Amino acid sequence: MKQAAVEPKVSPSSLAGASGGDERTTRALADREQRLQRQQALGEARRALVLDAARAVFSEMGLEGASIREIARRAGYTAGALYSYFDSKEAIYAALLQESLERLEAAVAAARAPRDRPARTLSAKALAWFNFYLRHPRDLDLGFYLVHGLGPKGLTSEFNQSLNERLLRVLQPCEDALVALGLDEVAARRENAALFAHGMGLLLLQHTGRIRLFSQQSEPLFSHYLEHLLARLASMHPAGNDDAGDPGAAPPADNAAVNQRDLFGA
Repeated sequence: MKQAAVEPKVSPSSLAGASGGDERTTRALADREQRLQRQQALGEARRALVLDAARAVFSEMGLEGASIREIARRAGYTAGALYSYFDSKEAIYAALLQESLERLEAAVAAARAPRDRPARTLSAKALAWFNFYLRHPRDLDLGFYLVHGLGPKGLTSEFNQSLNERLLRVLQPCEDALVALGLDEVAARRENAALFAHGMGLLLLQHTGRIRLFSQQSEPLFSHYLEHLLARLASMHPAGNDDAGDPGAAPPADNAAVNQRDLFGA
């Protein structure tokens, strides 16, 4: 006659031990996750410190005049320590440009307008990129190589192409609005280029202080250009301009002077 199998007895102490082991494992995993998060936060803070120092160095010395050693000194690190974050000063410059374009893209995306009002959309998006560079002149320096004589020296052609493509994506909403206003794609690209060129010229005059020769401010002048552009498009394509005659299509600019440092010290 077979004997019934006897179930092994599990003592309360062994159960407590197993439970305690699970708790220790969970606590160890949580501690490890916290350490990783602290290390990541510390790494990001150090990287931001390096970029802040590099921004000042590039502004003062240009890309060619800047050096890893000087950037490291401003950031409070050794030159060797910087190479754990960036392999060259050009890589640091590229990171600054990418960061600048990310903030520019966010500013343009945040400029809202009704989808069925292309004139309002054009005004909102154009004023968004214009005011971004107006309020952040160092980003204008970086994005258009003003710290280096208006030429993309020292940067690879691949990165320069990548920069141009990203900037075009930022400006694309303006071009889409122009198409919605009745222009074909070729004409919309031409008008968008003219709008951007006009805005950049005004920003350069404002940034260098030379706009004071005309007793003007760049922001109202840019808004004035937008108003005339929309009026011209409305006369050419009245059916496609749902905002014709709408005073909110191109909001008036603030005539207050913008306090900015004059690059020429004036």
